[in-house]
Amino acid sequence: MSQRRFGDLAVLLFFGVQFLDGLLTYLGVLTWGTSIEANPIIGAAMVQFGPGTALAAAKLAAMGFGILLHLQLFHTAVAILTGFYVAVSIVPWTALFLLSR
Repeated sequence: MSQRRFGDLAVLLFFGVQFLDGLLTYLGVLTWGTSIEANPIIGAAMVQFGPGTALAAAKLAAMGFGILLHLQLFHTAVAILTGFYVAVSIVPWTALFLLSR
């Protein structure tokens, strides 16, 4: 796979994971309240501005930084961050939702 294709795939997966993280977090907050959010900065922003606004701002900022890394050709960093988000956000949220049924 060429470096360009790898970078494009990494940033697209990063965007998808960010969207999924935002969606799962929003559903988690609707289900269990803002105290379920592990990031204290995001949690405080949710209390101040509401969950939708806080999460949209956080996810748009993350995607913006992902684009900056992509444009600077730091494709491996974007891929690592994507895997990191899957491990520390998507997997725990998924497990929490499945175990709460």
